[in-house]
Amino acid sequence: MKNLDIIVNSLGITYGIILILTVFVRTQFTELMRVDALLMPQPTESTRPVNLVIGLLVAGYGIYSLIG
Repeated sequence: MKNLDIIVNSLGITYGIILILTVFVRTQFTELMRVDALLMPQPTESTRPVNLVIGLLVAGYGIYSLIG
């Protein structure tokens, strides 16, 4: 069961890093992973920093869970 926790947390950390990258890198892959496009009806460049906040939270929680 511990291996499954490590896999899930590693995937969470990876997705968090991808969300952080969506703020700085504009590729077709990162555009598909944007969270602000899912949450807001009209995502623009001004809503892009939402991905940074959510990415830091997701990656941080994954790292915290692996440490704890």
